[in-house]
Amino acid sequence: MKILLLKEPKERDSGPDPYIQELGSYGFEATLIPVLSFEFVSLQSLYEKLSHPECYGGLIFTSPRAVEAVKLCLKENSKNEAWTKSLKQKWNAKSTYVVGKATASLVEEIGLAPQGEKCGNAEKLAGYICLKETPNSSSLLFPCGALKREILPTVLKEKGILLESLTVYQTAQHPNLQESLKNYFSQQGMPASIAFFSPSGVKFCLQHIQKFSGNFADQIKFAAIGPTTAEAMEAEGVPVSCTAENPTPQDLAAGIKKAFHL
Repeated sequence: MKILLLKEPKERDSGPDPYIQELGSYGFEATLIPVLSFEFVSLQSLYEKLSHPECYGGLIFTSPRAVEAVKLCLKENSKNEAWTKSLKQKWNAKSTYVVGKATASLVEEIGLAPQGEKCGNAEKLAGYICLKETPNSSSLLFPCGALKREILPTVLKEKGILLESLTVYQTAQHPNLQESLKNYFSQQGMPASIAFFSPSGVKFCLQHIQKFSGNFADQIKFAAIGPTTAEAMEAEGVPVSCTAENPTPQDLAAGIKKAFHL
């Protein structure tokens, strides 16, 4: 049974993608097609802010890309040295909030201790932060993407938790997306299920999928990595067969298995 995953390969180079591996353990044949490309911006500004931990109450990361932006900031030897010698320790005296395991593991790689990873989405994380933080104390630094949703900033603002957002990456359609989808459908045929991993993925892929699947689109079971993506699918009229309880390979595989009544 073929599953098409509309996502980027995992952040690290070693070993198979965990989603392909997990679905394979259920007997599914999963293929991954990258949907998005990213351009990092404002990295100098980000480093300047990271250089002054005394100005902030903590950090928030809601995507792996935001942590990658920090890694790019620290590539220069002098900056990396400053981070290792003192900045990392100062930030570790504060809270680093994250959504999801992938983001949490990248945060650990830069030497910080993540919390809130089990929240699973920005809305739940916002609630978690509100329980931990004191209103009107130092701002939390929030490196984010240009397409970030306003749920987290809105909830924090309502509770008097100060937030300083900085756009550190922009999202665009992957240059090879249409060609990759065309090749997949012509060579592999119709997948039993297609999993979307972001609202941007829905926006960029849907017209191509409808074109290449023709009259057979209603035979495909569509899966969402989380509630935000499911909402974007529903808004486009895509029937959602399953939504992963948490954005993990295990939860997505279990959801797809359940959708097929296996």
